[in-house]
Amino acid sequence: MPEENQQNKTDVIVVGAGPAGVSAAVTVARGGKKVVLVERGNFAGSKNMYGGVIYSHAAAEIFSNYKEASIERFVSNHSYVLLSETDSTTISYKSPSHNENAFVITRANWDRWCVEQAVKEGVYYAPNTLVRELIIKDGKVIGIRTDIEEYYADIVIIADGVNSLLARQIGLRKDLRPKDVFLGVKEVIKLSPEVIEQRFGLGNGGGCAMELVGGPLKNLFAMGIIYTNKDSVAVGLGVALEDLKNRKIKPYELLEAMKKHSFVADIIEGGELAEYSAHLIPEGGYNRLPQLYTDGAIVCGDAAMLVNNVHFEGTNFAMISGKFAGETALEAFEKSDFTKNQLCLYRKKLENSFILKDLRTYKDVVKTITNRANSIGYYTQKVNEFFEIFTTADGIEKKGKFKKFAKHFFMKRSLAELFKDGFAGIKVMFDILK
Repeated sequence: MPEENQQNKTDVIVVGAGPAGVSAAVTVARGGKKVVLVERGNFAGSKNMYGGVIYSHAAAEIFSNYKEASIERFVSNHSYVLLSETDSTTISYKSPSHNENAFVITRANWDRWCVEQAVKEGVYYAPNTLVRELIIKDGKVIGIRTDIEEYYADIVIIADGVNSLLARQIGLRKDLRPKDVFLGVKEVIKLSPEVIEQRFGLGNGGGCAMELVGGPLKNLFAMGIIYTNKDSVAVGLGVALEDLKNRKIKPYELLEAMKKHSFVADIIEGGELAEYSAHLIPEGGYNRLPQLYTDGAIVCGDAAMLVNNVHFEGTNFAMISGKFAGETALEAFEKSDFTKNQLCLYRKKLENSFILKDLRTYKDVVKTITNRANSIGYYTQKVNEFFEIFTTADGIEKKGKFKKFAKHFFMKRSLAELFKDGFAGIKVMFDILK
């Protein structure tokens, strides 16, 4: 390496100060190595968007003092809402033992707090730094090139998000296809804490997380989300980009339609729009995982397509994969070996963890659900029709109503379609359990 570049040399460079990047950086710093955390935004979290939930197990693994962050609410209630055109059926789960399983926090506050903790532990943080490309020498990644200078390191950890131009530059990732990503859109609606707690049936500062299917989202591979903050409610949805492209649907129009549904409209009535955001979310799953390492480089978080879309889990995958990347870097220093022969340990760590085990479990589930997406709206509608009959007392005997319901159920859905739907359901269960 040229002598003039020695002053720009460190042990590890991490690109991207999101949950994956900061977890990698702080892990390296705790191992006694010099690490530079590079972020293109003005501050960590300035360009990030997510549904709203951080899982406590992952947060605690990286920062044992995570409760000192600006947590909005711990999630005490988790609900699934089946929408028809006008009505809804809600399935809720609540358990005292689950009260601190997850919490809601804004990404700007969370990312900034995490970076502050990392800096206290020795991480050198460089915001407003746009990485143009990786520096390659003899087939090995040896540093980064910014608008201003070149910086060198024994290992570069790539955590630059779902588009990951850097991973694509060195051939670890292919260009994204519409079928590889979801588009997430979200609004934050201001409401008073008292109104939020009354409408969601919350107490003692508890919070609620909801997933919604059907209604305006019927016949799409899509899911709505609602999360409670202290004095606002986040309302959003994730929808397959391929669906938006093929059906020429505008995402903000889809979100508006969901907000007008009576279930959502009642929750946000009288609220004031505070924020709108949109973001791509990796969707390819296990079958579209990229190469995760090469000589001198490791990829983690969204850049590595590590998201479980069946459960809407991303930040926990990001943080733990970042931790594994940092651990792998430290082990490489112990061996003085920064080649892929050593860095392959990163993949093994992922395989032995819940991350790749869960992604492998669901590797064919998303495809199966996508192929039967047109069925979702039909069944959510029928569930609501059933409960309308079940809960109505109008002086008309119910047997006739249920017979009519059953007749229409089979008339409007052919036996062939019912068989395909049933087979798809069995296949999903088989894929999960095998």
